[in-house]
Formats: sequence, C-alpha cells, structure tokens
Amino acid sequence: MSKSKQMKTLNRKQMILICLFLNFFLCVGSVFAESLQNRKVTGTVSDSKGEPIVGANVSVKGTTTGTYTDIDGGFMIEASNKATLVVSFLGYASTEVPVGNQTTLKIVLQDNDKVLSEVVVVGYGTQKKESLTGSLQTIKSDKLVDITTPNAANLLSGKAPGVFVAPGSGQPGSEAAIVIRGKSTVNGSTAPLWVIDGVIVGSDAGALNPADIESVTILKDAASTAIYGSQGANGVILVTTKKAKIQKMTMTASAKVGFSKLNNGNLKVMNGAELYDYYKSFTNAEDISFPRWNSDLRNSNFNWWDLATHTGVAQDYNMSLSGGDEKLRSYFSLGVYDETGAVKGYDYTRYNFRLKTDYKPYEWLTIKPSISGSKNNIKDRQYSVTAMYSNMPWDNPYDSKGKIVGNYSDTWVNSNSTNYLYDLQWDYGKSTDYEFMGNFDFDVKITDWLTFSSVNNIKWTGSTYNYYTDPRSSSGEGVNGRLYEYQSNMERRYTNQLIRFNKSFGKHSVNALAAYEFNDYWGKNISATGTGFVPGFEVLDVTAKPEAVGGNISEWAVQSYLFNANYSYDEKYLAQVSFRRDGASNFGDNAKYGNFFSISGGWNVHREEWFSADWVNALKLRASYGSVGSRPGDLYPQYDLYSVSSSYNEIPGALISQIGNKDLTWEKTYTTGIGLDATFFNRVYLTLDLYNKNTSNLLYRVPVSGLTGVTGIWRNVGELNNKGIELTLGGDIIKNKNWNWNVTLNLGTNSNEIKQLYGDKAQMIISDGSGIAGTADKLLRPGLDSDSFYLREWAGVNPENGAPQWYKTVTDANGNKTREVTSKYAEADQVVCGASTPDFFGAISTSLKYKSFDLNANFGYSVGGKIYNYSRSEYDSDGAYTDRNQMKLMDDWSRWTKPGDIATHPAASYNNSSNSNKVSSRFLENGDFFKLRSLTLGYNWTLPQFSISNLRAFVSGENLFCITKYSGVDPEIPASGSSVIGTAGPSVYPSVRKIMFGINVTF
Repeated sequence: MSKSKQMKTLNRKQMILICLFLNFFLCVGSVFAESLQNRKVTGTVSDSKGEPIVGANVSVKGTTTGTYTDIDGGFMIEASNKATLVVSFLGYASTEVPVGNQTTLKIVLQDNDKVLSEVVVVGYGTQKKESLTGSLQTIKSDKLVDITTPNAANLLSGKAPGVFVAPGSGQPGSEAAIVIRGKSTVNGSTAPLWVIDGVIVGSDAGALNPADIESVTILKDAASTAIYGSQGANGVILVTTKKAKIQKMTMTASAKVGFSKLNNGNLKVMNGAELYDYYKSFTNAEDISFPRWNSDLRNSNFNWWDLATHTGVAQDYNMSLSGGDEKLRSYFSLGVYDETGAVKGYDYTRYNFRLKTDYKPYEWLTIKPSISGSKNNIKDRQYSVTAMYSNMPWDNPYDSKGKIVGNYSDTWVNSNSTNYLYDLQWDYGKSTDYEFMGNFDFDVKITDWLTFSSVNNIKWTGSTYNYYTDPRSSSGEGVNGRLYEYQSNMERRYTNQLIRFNKSFGKHSVNALAAYEFNDYWGKNISATGTGFVPGFEVLDVTAKPEAVGGNISEWAVQSYLFNANYSYDEKYLAQVSFRRDGASNFGDNAKYGNFFSISGGWNVHREEWFSADWVNALKLRASYGSVGSRPGDLYPQYDLYSVSSSYNEIPGALISQIGNKDLTWEKTYTTGIGLDATFFNRVYLTLDLYNKNTSNLLYRVPVSGLTGVTGIWRNVGELNNKGIELTLGGDIIKNKNWNWNVTLNLGTNSNEIKQLYGDKAQMIISDGSGIAGTADKLLRPGLDSDSFYLREWAGVNPENGAPQWYKTVTDANGNKTREVTSKYAEADQVVCGASTPDFFGAISTSLKYKSFDLNANFGYSVGGKIYNYSRSEYDSDGAYTDRNQMKLMDDWSRWTKPGDIATHPAASYNNSSNSNKVSSRFLENGDFFKLRSLTLGYNWTLPQFSISNLRAFVSGENLFCITKYSGVDPEIPASGSSVIGTAGPSVYPSVRKIMFGINVTF
C-alpha cells in the first residue's frame, strides 16, 4: 500500500472514530439535556394501608409548580430528573421524593403519629411539641379564617378549651373580651397578654391584620406563662405572622365580599297595635293622660328598627408576595378591610401592610428587619341603637309631607323625647387611627450550640377624633354650634437581648435561654372644644369661643431578667424550669420588684421499651407548678397625688386626688396543673388538663370616705381560687380515598371562689352601674364566686292581686332566720342569686372533604352561668316607663290579668309604682346557648396552564342560628371594654348574620 493510500485509510478510520465519539457525546449530551428539561411525571399517593389519599399536595421543591391528587390518589406534574417532589397532607408526615429517571412514582405517606414532635411557638422561642411540659394550644391560620373580622381577638371564639371569648358586637371593628382559665382578678381587666413575633404589645392585638397570621399559640398554665412574669396572669397569646420561605416568588391573593343583617335574638319590641292593647290592659287605663289616646293608635305603626337598619356590606381584600433564597428572602402583604354597618351611618375602613425580610450575609449572622402599619377610618353618623328598641311605634320621625320633625314634637305621643334624625341631618363624628411597628432583629450564631438574639421594636400610634355639632341641631343651638377635637399619640419601646444554649450529650438534651428585657410606654392626649361658628365649617379656628381644653401625659416602664431551661433524657423524661424578675414603675420602693417562677416535668410513656400497646401512637403525662403576677390598673397608685387641673373663679389650684400606698405589692397567682396528651389508632387524639390557680394579694381600689376628696385607695384585699378541667377530643371518623371527615370537641370548666378577704372586711360589694332603673351588684365574700350577683330575690307574682313579690329575711326572738314573701320592695334584702361564671363551655368543629369539595362547620356552646338582662328593666317595666316601647313576652311568659292567674309578670299599670321593674333576680336569666358560628363550603382547582397552583372558591355563613332561652339580644355579647361583666345594657348592638363569598388564588 502506497503512503498516499495509507494516509487515506488512516483518515477514514479517524473519521469513523471521530464520528463514534461525536455520536457518543451527542447521546450523552442529549440524555443530560433531557434530564434538565421538564417532563411529565405521574404517580400515586397512598397511606400506610394502601388507601389512596385524595387532595394531597404535590409540589416541585423550590418552585411554585404544584398539584393535588385526584380521587384515586393519582397525580401528574411536570418536573426534571433532578427535581424533588414535596408531598404533604393534613394528618400525615410530609415527605420528599427525588424524581430521578422514574416515570411513575408510588409514594406512601406515613400517619403522623409523631404529631407531638411538631415544632410549636412558645415563650421566647420554639420547641418540639413532644418535649413540651406545659399546657398550650396552637391554632394554625387555616382554622382562623372561618369568620370575617378585622380584629384578631374575635377569631379565637371556640378555638381552645378553657378560653372563654365574648365576641364583639355587630358594630364594625368591635373587639372581643377574652378570659383564659377564669378570672385571676376581682375587678380588673381579664385581657391576656398579646405577643406578636416575639414583641410584647400589650392587652390587645392592635391593628394586626388577621390575614397576616401564620399561627396563634395560647399559653395557659404556669409552665408556659411564668416566663412572662407580671404580665402573664391572664394568659398569653403568641402570634406568629407569615414570613417568606426559601422558594421562588409566590403570590397569593384573596377577596371576600358579603352581606350582613342584624340578628336580634329573642328581643322583639311591640308594634303599634300590640302596644295599644298592652296599654289598654292596664289596671288603671282610665288614668292614661297623654295626647291622642284612642284606638287610632293601633294603626300608627312606625318601625324604628327598619328605619335604623339595612343590609351591611363587608369586603376583605388581601395580597402577598413571598420568596427568596437562603441568603435573602422577603414577605410583603397588603390588605384592605371595609365594612358598612348593619345599623345605618357607620362605615369602617382599614388599610394594612407588612414587610418582613430575612437577610443572611454570613453563615453566622441573620438580620431580620420588619415594618408593619395600618390606617383606620371611621365615619360615624350611626342611627340610634337605643331608639331601635325604645322609641314608640306611635311616633313618626317624618311629618305628612315627608320632612323630618323637630325634637319634642307635639305630634308625638311621647313629646318629651327627641327625634335623633333631626340632629343627624348635620351632626357627625369621624376618627382616624394610625399604627406603625418597626423591628430591627438579628441573630448571631456563636457556635453550633450557642446563639445570641436581639429583638428591638418601637410602636407608635396616633389617633384623631372629631365631632361636629351643628348650630341648627338641638344640642348645638344653645351655643351656636360646637366643635370637639381629640388627638393622642403613643410610643411603646421594647427590647430583648437573649442568649440561647442548645446542645445534646448522648441521650441528654439541654435547651436554655437567659435574657434582659425592657418595655416602656409614653402617651399624650389633648382635647379642645369651641363653640359658635358658621354652619359647615369643622376646624376649631372658626369658633368664636374656646369652651374647654384638656390633656395629659402617661408613662410607665417595666424591666425584667429572665431564665428558662428545658432538659430531656432520651426523649422520654422531660423537665423545665423558669425564673423571671420584674421591676415595674407603678409600685413603690417597698415592692418595686417581683419574682416569678415555674417548674414542670413530662413523661413520654410511649417511648418506653416496655410499652407495647400498638394502638397507642403517643402518650405523654405532664405536671407543672409556678407563679405569675399582675400590676394595678392605675399608673401611680404608690404616690400621694394632687390634682392641679382644678380651678376656682379661673384661679388655678391643687386638690388632693389620691392617697398613695407604698406597701402595695404584686398580685400573684400560683398554678398547679397536670395533663395528658394521647393519640390512638392513628385517628383519635386527646388532650386533658386539670388546673388549680390560687391568687393572693388581690389588687383592688377600695372605696373610702370622700370627705378628703379621695374616694378610693389601692390595696391588696384578699385571695381567689380558680380550678377547672379542659378537654380536647377529636379524630378522623372517615378516612379513605373518597372521603375525609374529622370532628373535634373541646370543653372547659372553671369554678371560681373567693378564699379570703384581708383586714376587717367580711365582704365587699361591687356595682356594675347598669342604668336608671338601678344597679346589679356583685358580692365579694369568702366562699363565693367572684362574679356572684347580690340582688333582691324575686318571689314571683301574687296570684290573688297580681302584685310583685320578693323575699325578705325575718329573724325571730330566738335568732332563727327564715325567708318570707313581701310585696314591699324596700323590705326585701339582698342575697346571693347565682353567678355569671358558666358551668362549662366549648365548641364543636367538623371538617368534611370529598374530592375537591370541602365543608367546614364550627359550633359554640355554653351551659350554666347567669346574665343580668338589665334591658328588661326598661323594656319590660310593667308600665313604669311609659315613654318608651316595650318588649313582647316570650312564649312561656304570661301576665296576670285576673285573680287566680299563675303568671310570670305582675299586673301592668300606667306609671306603675310597685317597683316591679327595680333590680332583682327577676331579670337574672340563664345564659345557656348553642350556636352555629360558621359554615363554609369550598371547591379547589389546580390550573397549571394559567400558572395557578391553587384556586379556591367558597361561600360561608356566620352566626347562622343560636338556640337559647335568653330573652335578650345575644347571650355572648355582655362585655365592658376588655372584661366580661355578665350584664346586658339597654342599647346592645346586636351581632350580625353574614353571608360571604370568597376566592383565594396562589400563583
């Protein structure tokens, strides 16, 4: 072979080899490229028994791509070979599955028999649920969206055993009153402490947007609350807001729109014909002297209820953006809540935003700045709630030409009354509230087991309130108009410097923290009133005369040192100890600081080697003992104070206003508790707690003689005990490929007793200041519930003459006391007539899922406990009040009309002077109820073609029905501020029944 031919041959071989290599690399490249491209991946998700799981979430880790399993547990998703699927479903442990080269995946989710190892938020940190030794309740965000409200406190009604919630009225923006494990005070606020993202914010949640909540944890016993010392006596509510996860940007949006109507319960007032017949039945009907008293009144039937009410509209819109990587991730949200009240003339609007960022510039440093803000607007031209009940149907606010009649109209039967519509033509109020919170937090990782954390927060609120009284209105014509303006500003600073220790030594595990905390408050408000101006102007500068000015500054501070340690041996035996020392500005030097502590233990029985009950998935026993405390409601009770705002003939002066008590000390509550947590058959879960709370050195502003100008002094007056049982029982009744039905019951009982009163006082009487018909007193006396009503005891109606009767105590010559009936109110003596504390209360919730449908219902109930229905003193007055409408009798009530009648109501007469409507147990009613709080039906779609990972549409109803024999508006509403008082006034704003339509979208 010639050289030229050899070269050609070699070139040909080389070419073949090159082609082979090229083909090889092309194939490898093709395979590699194919592995980087998304492809369709199918699979099934089932439980450990092989049953398909319907509605399980399947998503590609680190992306927004996701889907849900169908009725056979099957799914299809686009993912690359390098991707990892994250699969989760409620009640099962989540799992991650690499895709690899598999085309069909068979994924098995294990029953979450390790629910106790779930991480939950506790005081100043997080902890595995399995290692908890205290009593707490964690509520996830999906359990808090069953009602529509701008106020976070209202979300908690019926969500946890032992947590009694008197929901706010139907007025937009109203707030609930909360009592956790009974009252630990006799006359102070029962409001728990709120902590948002580790920051102590006070006795309410402020302007927190419910849509921003990730979870709420309610701390109830000493083991969990003692770390908050003097601020934890009423329980602690920890709120964790949503934050970004490590993933691509995710956007969520939600919209709810609905309608509300007043739900007036069993209180119904008379129409024109009914009221006429009622007056006609008076035993002295011939004495009726007002004008127009004739049968034509039966046809005068103006409906004041219809005038004042309409269909309210509620709207709630929220959106959020969330995402980032391990180094930087952020969460941003916006929200708008707008509600027009079901009583005309009241409009509430709130705007919210929140921005949270986690920035990790170094492995050892994480910086966590955040800011949130809100703006509330209220336009108040609200129609009179009182007039809805009290104004007579015989009186029309309009004349024959449709014009509004003036006040004290001679065309009215009740010519002594005002027509509120007349002033409402011009008068109105408006307010604006701003709230901003800013945090600069950071964590420094010193070692793998030692971390320093710093939380630094400032909160500012600003409020303005204006009320315009027109010169043409009856309340403004005497001074030619009045303008009132109020402004307030508040700053609250909070800082916590904390070091954490977390290390394991073989089977031993220790988690501890030590911290310094400082919290202070500064508030200032000013008010001014001017009179005399041209109608239509609303700034003080236009007034001709300054009428009044006022203002004050308030300040307080608390500093604390705290320590907490948790120990675990082999995850079987658990122990916790905590200590806190608080110093507060509203105690004197003799008692400036207070010490609080807790000690607790737990035993995970199911982890013992000898424990062989396969049907028991988890079983833990807990026990705890510790103390928390309270401070007085006033800021400076330790000082002798003078009021320098007094004046005489425009000459300033000073008057004594307070006698100080330098020995006033901390109100302390010592709590003993035992508990059990268990899970059975992978379906049934049980939590049982028993507690005993003893409160000593009760703080109370004791009334004293007013001769010196001082009417009360703060003292420590006695001791109080609360004990109770809390139970949560639930499970999956049905759990298969088509259906999932879960039912949960929670129940709480609490008995309350005054154990001792200090000094020479055998008892103390507390007045609730009900109204013009008298005051329903409560009695503090050892052996009694601290909410015991102290009233004249109603003895019914005399069947012979229809006269009202009460009981009196008669003492014979030998000192023996007996109870006898009297028809003279003045002879009746006050006795204990029951208490407002319910025997037990709780809720029932159920969740039903079928394919892509879901149905959720929440019921609430309460048994025992009394409500003093003061409104009946005015609207069920037997003729004592002839200037207001009267309520219809309940079905099982009757009125005496002739001798021999066995009736619930005495004979009615014009200007009745029998005192039958005066304060007595006649108006003390049972507060039992069973209520459907919410009912929601929803449907879910997955629309990957539109980049929508989940779309849910739903309709919900709130306050749909209430079964109760209580004759008032609502057995849950009686509350004053942040406290439950058990008395219903004459102008209760009813709760509302809402029908809401909503949609949630996740991109």
